[in-house]
Amino acid sequence: MARSNPALRDAVFRNALAGVSAERMTVPGTVFKAIVLIALTTFSAGFVWSAAATKPGITAAAILVGLLGGLVAAFVTILRPQSAPYTAPLYAVFEGLALGAISALYATVYHGITLQAVGLTCMVALAMLLAYQTGLIRATDTFRRVVISATLGIALFYLLTIVLQLFHVSMPFLTDSSPLGIVLSLVFTAVAALNLVLDFDLIERGARGGAPKYMEWYGGFALLLTLVWLYLEILRLLGRTRN
Repeated sequence: MARSNPALRDAVFRNALAGVSAERMTVPGTVFKAIVLIALTTFSAGFVWSAAATKPGITAAAILVGLLGGLVAAFVTILRPQSAPYTAPLYAVFEGLALGAISALYATVYHGITLQAVGLTCMVALAMLLAYQTGLIRATDTFRRVVISATLGIALFYLLTIVLQLFHVSMPFLTDSSPLGIVLSLVFTAVAALNLVLDFDLIERGARGGAPKYMEWYGGFALLLTLVWLYLEILRLLGRTRN
């Protein structure tokens, strides 16, 4: 009976298996995957944004589910890149939930800040792409070490902040609009932007090296991960400057 299903023809499976070894990662393919992931994030964020307008209580649940789900999906993608075609879209949807809720919360305090943050994120991303394509910024070994070290330092900084908050120890300069807080926010935003160069380099090197096709999803995931971070840092910076 299974033979009557055209989807189960032997030729279909032979072609799929042949495609596994023949298909390789390409830059256009990765760009397309990145666009799909960004679209999924946007639609998910838009859904929460619209729902928050009538049900403000949904934001807390969306942030919790989005952050936890996105964290799990990100770890699985990083530890097992072969799963990227499945986990990267999941990450995009989960992150969209969190971003939509966070953006809605900011919008209730600062009118129009979300559109400004989106616009600035796009402008910074295009500027970094132009700088990379023209050779103004090159992903040398030294550049990679510096950016990766700075990124790890920021991650540890945020982790320390969370741990201290569990013990009711606050770090006001992380949330207030003091000069130190604004400077830190600018530094974090700059490091997030420089990570885009590492993403562009990862995609190009993967395509040149003939990486497997699934790495297109991984490259799109890496790019989305940085864009999410960049957007949140810009959103936080704009909020501080408005205060």
